Amino acid sequence: MTRQSISLTKKNDEWLKNQLLEEEFASKSEAVNYLIKQARNQQEYYDFLRMKIERGEKSGLAKKQTKEEMLAGFKKNLPNV
Repeated sequence: MTRQSISLTKKNDEWLKNQLLEEEFASKSEAVNYLIKQARNQQEYYDFLRMKIERGEKSGLAKKQTKEEMLAGFKKNLPNV
């Protein structure tokens, strides 16, 4: 593992210390690695969503509609209750 030296704000350092006191993590390093992994996973998810949205927009299947037009279309497809 690569060793790093980082500076933390007072609030972040206090949060990390509390995580150790509550035994959520065994060390500050474990907590920081966990948070970085979460951020990487979130970035991968956002990249995936962005790709899906771009693919959908490029498909040409959707047409630009106002909110009112979209609502009318949804209502048209609902069964009469």
